[in-house]
Amino acid sequence: MAKAKIKIAYVCSDCGADYTKWQGQCSECKSWNTITEFREAATSTSKSLNAAINRNNKSGGYAGTSSNGVQRISTVKIDEAARVTTGLSELDRVLGGGITLGSVVLISGDPGSGKTTLLTKVAEVMSLNMPTLYVTAEESLSQWTKRGIERLHLNFNQDNFLLSDTDSVEDIVEQCIENNIKFLIADSIQAFESNSVDGSAGGITQVKTCAKILNRLCKQHGVTLMLVGQVNKNSQMAGPQTLKHIIDTAIHIEVNDASVRILRADKNRFGDTEQVGIFQMTEKGMHSVDNPSRLFLSGSEEHFEGSAITVIKDGARNLLIEIQALATEVEGEKSIRNCIGVSYSRLSLITAVLKKHGGIPTYYDINISLVGGLKMADSETSTDMAVTAALLSSINSKPVPEDAVFIGELALTGELRQVPQIVPRVREALTHGKKQIYIPAVAYHKSMQQFVKAGQSVIPLKNVRELIEALS
Repeated sequence: MAKAKIKIAYVCSDCGADYTKWQGQCSECKSWNTITEFREAATSTSKSLNAAINRNNKSGGYAGTSSNGVQRISTVKIDEAARVTTGLSELDRVLGGGITLGSVVLISGDPGSGKTTLLTKVAEVMSLNMPTLYVTAEESLSQWTKRGIERLHLNFNQDNFLLSDTDSVEDIVEQCIENNIKFLIADSIQAFESNSVDGSAGGITQVKTCAKILNRLCKQHGVTLMLVGQVNKNSQMAGPQTLKHIIDTAIHIEVNDASVRILRADKNRFGDTEQVGIFQMTEKGMHSVDNPSRLFLSGSEEHFEGSAITVIKDGARNLLIEIQALATEVEGEKSIRNCIGVSYSRLSLITAVLKKHGGIPTYYDINISLVGGLKMADSETSTDMAVTAALLSSINSKPVPEDAVFIGELALTGELRQVPQIVPRVREALTHGKKQIYIPAVAYHKSMQQFVKAGQSVIPLKNVRELIEALS
């Protein structure tokens, strides 16, 4: 075998982004002085492995196949992408209506987020429909089986389901071809090695090489692959950025509290990335949440002061969430502001507007929290009216109407401004039986009335003073 040519790359030690030359700051994760020189050996996959994967086809780069020469677009054959359900409705939603056969899906998340638990359930469903192989390079077969059978109580099709604990990507390819595997789960890409390149598992070269080999296997043999990926300290996908180009779909699992898991697609060649999947982690596995709004409402039968409900837009979904506020007398030299899930800068703006344009004293120790552990981005403004209502309720020791919902942005001038997609938000609130929907007057549209039923109303307000009067 010819001696491999050494390539020099510059790789960020935090996020794995690679560059052609050194620079002080990583453009991906914005960290300083984390880019180091890395000597990368060129891949020289063995002839026997290439023959097994490629058969009579050319490699075709990441796509795995290559046509002969150029073609006119009118002569290109379009293959319809068939989809199958994973058995988990929320995962199907994020994937775009089920997993596309022959695709490569990467699932990443923090340790303990439920990656293996989720894919174990998927393996059970897939084993009922097609030959399935689960490769667990991070656990023993005994440990994995104990979880799947004893704790999760899953029922695999013994004739269609195989387990392997190999960490060799060449072994995985041979096992798939030998057993005519059509659905492969590999856990995880950072634990696999290829004997065609130097370096240890998890290294830049090894991750790229293993991903390319597995991707080529899928594209040329019709294997559907779900790949587990580890994350770095910033909860971003670890490894080279090339990995994102190789795969078809990238899904990340967010952990918001002890039990809620949110799935988001960063990339999806077979669907949009606006869909969000919500799961609840239990002792018996991860379960799809058909009505996620109930997770973000307190569910208490008694109605307390300092609580208000709003509707946020998370991806393509509208979710009802509860905001709780507690305002108490200042005990120290300075007032305290604590925010959990809500932007501190938005709270500072709201208290300033209440004092200036509403005449409401705000020299209190103020605590704001979102029920369910959600976190709003600093740019999220649709919760302003609900935060204001909850704060006024706590200051005045008077609960807001139990069936009220507040949707809108509070401007520095005291005006109430519209937020994007407000009609679907209003519809979601009315669908959940809420009676009074408070929105900015500039956002009111007559089309909202078609969703209003007996006893329900949409109430437009112009400014913060009208909001204060409505709550008084």
